Amino acid sequence: MLQIGNIRIESSLLLAPLAGITDLPFRMINREHGCQFAFIEMISARSLVYQSSKTLRMIASTDEDRPLGIQLLGNEIPVLEKAVDLLSGLRFDLIDFNAACPVQKVTGKNEGAALLKDPPFLGKILKALVERAACPVTLKIRSGWNERSINAADVARYAEDAGISSLCIHGRTREQGYSGDVDYDAIAKVKQAVAIPVIGSGNALSPALIKKMLDETGCDGVSIARGSLGNPWIFREAEEFLRSGTLLKRPPATEIREVMLRHLDANIHYYGEKHGTMTFRKFFSWYTKSLNNIKRLRERSFHAETRDEMAGLVSQVAD
Repeated sequence: MLQIGNIRIESSLLLAPLAGITDLPFRMINREHGCQFAFIEMISARSLVYQSSKTLRMIASTDEDRPLGIQLLGNEIPVLEKAVDLLSGLRFDLIDFNAACPVQKVTGKNEGAALLKDPPFLGKILKALVERAACPVTLKIRSGWNERSINAADVARYAEDAGISSLCIHGRTREQGYSGDVDYDAIAKVKQAVAIPVIGSGNALSPALIKKMLDETGCDGVSIARGSLGNPWIFREAEEFLRSGTLLKRPPATEIREVMLRHLDANIHYYGEKHGTMTFRKFFSWYTKSLNNIKRLRERSFHAETRDEMAGLVSQVAD
């Protein structure tokens, strides 16, 4: 069980915000397989304030897509406050602030992980968001900017003082990006430093690694990101492993095909046939990554532009 502000979920597992990935069809497929709390893609506060059509599509949801969090990116307090005001009528259950994104185009604007270099300023941003929002505000961080500045525990204390309801820490530095070892000790130190719930992130790729995160850090929950790509089953598999120690069998090709087709159709319903099919291309690769003799089908999937073309390739997926 996980309690974040007034939000209570029976699971300790969350679906992380993933740029270009966690759209409505993806979230609903994961919810079908046990995901109880999901985030939409990271959203630029400035794009939201300026009512970008792409951004407005990204925040689309349904009544079944609950509880749901939104993650904001930015560093200008007035802009962030306006973004929170715009979100107030959209029934998001939680607002998360991103101080973790490592990519240069973000950090180069003093956003994302760059804010780890100035914990007092980050604390001011969070205090403004907490005072403005009607729902819980949370924070996503990394262990530090680089190995010489592992300051996550310090950042976490500033964030807790600002009034946030929970904190998620990715156990790598900005310099590491998404490679190298996860620093479980840094996550554990954050857990020890604050009283609010702490969510661990990084390498949550299997039930065993999810359990390792919980066991080695003492964190309250785990954020699943890359582990969910083409693998919505990770939620039910991890829950069972945490409950009983039993590792469920991987789904057979028949079930994989069924889920792929549902996901494809959801994409087409959401984006239209051509865009929905093209958007599904990357998911075809992820769903089939553990299967044998799949290279030719995967190559052909990157040229599919209609439902019939993509569904025909899905029908050929075998164990």
